[in-house]
Amino acid sequence: MHCILPVFAFANSGVSLAGLSADKLLHPVTLGILLGLVIGKQLGVLGFTWIAVRLGIGTAPAGASWLQMYGLAFLTGIGFTMSLFIGTLAFTSPGYHDAVRIGVLGGSLICGVVGYLVLYAAAGRRKAQPAAT
Repeated sequence: MHCILPVFAFANSGVSLAGLSADKLLHPVTLGILLGLVIGKQLGVLGFTWIAVRLGIGTAPAGASWLQMYGLAFLTGIGFTMSLFIGTLAFTSPGYHDAVRIGVLGGSLICGVVGYLVLYAAAGRRKAQPAAT
C-alpha cells in the first residue's frame, strides 16, 4: 500500500531504464543533481537547524534527538516533483532531460532509504534507553 505513490511517480517520470549505462549514471548533470539532493539538502537543513538552535532563534522539537533531526534532513532530499520541474527549467536542452530525471530519481531513492534507516536506528536507540523517572 505504501509503495503506490513512488511507483506512480516513477512510472510518470518519463525515464526509460532501457540502455541505462555507466555513462548516463556518471554524467556531470546526473551526479550534480544526485549529490545536491543527497548531500546538499541534508547538510543545509541540518546545518541551519543547528545554527538556529545554537543562536536561540529557533528551537528543536521537544523530545527529538539530533539523530532524528538528521534522518528528517535526509528525507528532505525526496524532492521529486519540484526537482524535476526545476531541473527541466535549468537544463532546457532535451539532451539533458534524462540526466536530470536519473539524478532526481537516484537522489530521491538514496535520501528515502538512508532517511528511513537513520530514523529506524534512532527509534531503536530510543527503545534501548531506560525511561526517565
